[in-house]
Amino acid sequence: MAKSVTKTSAVDPMVERLRAALGSRAFTEQKMFGGTCFMINGNMLIGTSKRGLLVRVGKEAHGEAAARPHARPMEMGGRSMEGYVHVAPEGTATDADLRGWLDRALAFVETLPSKIKSTKAAKKRA
Repeated sequence: MAKSVTKTSAVDPMVERLRAALGSRAFTEQKMFGGTCFMINGNMLIGTSKRGLLVRVGKEAHGEAAARPHARPMEMGGRSMEGYVHVAPEGTATDADLRGWLDRALAFVETLPSKIKSTKAAKKRA
């Protein structure tokens, strides 16, 4: 019996790994930066693409995070994005490695105020 093949975009295995690592935590996903970004309370947490992982660590943790193996400061359009690091695929080879980066991102993003708008209607300015 032949299998039917439908053309769909392949799911990035890192997306599945991040979903599993986030477990029951409330998050959303958004297509950004040529990949998939995971958001908590409207704040970007971590993103994945073919180039590796984009991890939001905050300005205070930036230097330490960028100095870790397989990590470097994130650059977009030739500009450094302070507070974000790029992690090469080798830096997330094990679940423990990935969890370490996710924990760093959570430690920072959980300190940020929510960007999710209230369901109440905004007051109109006169």
